[in-house]
Amino acid sequence: MGDTNVNLAELIGSRICHDLISPIGAITNGLELLEMVGGTQGPEMELITGSVGSAGARIRFFRVAFGAASDQPLGRSEVADLLRDVNRAGRVRVHWNVTEAMPRNQIKLAFLAIMCCESAMPMGGEVKIDSVGDKWTVTGTADRMNVDPDLWKGLPTGTFANKVTPAQVQFALLPQTAAAQGRRVSAETGATRVVLRF
Repeated sequence: MGDTNVNLAELIGSRICHDLISPIGAITNGLELLEMVGGTQGPEMELITGSVGSAGARIRFFRVAFGAASDQPLGRSEVADLLRDVNRAGRVRVHWNVTEAMPRNQIKLAFLAIMCCESAMPMGGEVKIDSVGDKWTVTGTADRMNVDPDLWKGLPTGTFANKVTPAQVQFALLPQTAAAQGRRVSAETGATRVVLRF
């Protein structure tokens, strides 16, 4: 996948997320109005509200991970708020240890790396993101890991022995997107930990 394909993938990601975020926002507003006028309460309403909140958080996350990115900075609080919303619905807890605003294109790499870590932790775990200077480290830890050796071995080169499935697209995009920024991805795997650096 060359730079042109990466740019096309980013444009498609941006378009899909843009088109989906508006109706999800409208549903959220509708649910808030129902609550204000004393609409239906109970487990059904809680399920709908939670599901819509989760969908909205994931779409915002995907917009950064898969959408077009520039070197425009994103503030720490904006990223932390987004990840807090994502954490509510998932089994993986993400800790953003980056204290400063960072360029959106670098945060995009971090989000793709988070998704790689999540894929290795089907029973849940923790992901910590650190940045020193322009070097990033994304560390995933869990009691039990399910690491696909082909995917993790192929991360530095972006070349994989088997065809990448839709659920694994982050593994293909991360090295290509990093290369477009003049970066290289390294990966380490262990029984209870995975580490990505770029």
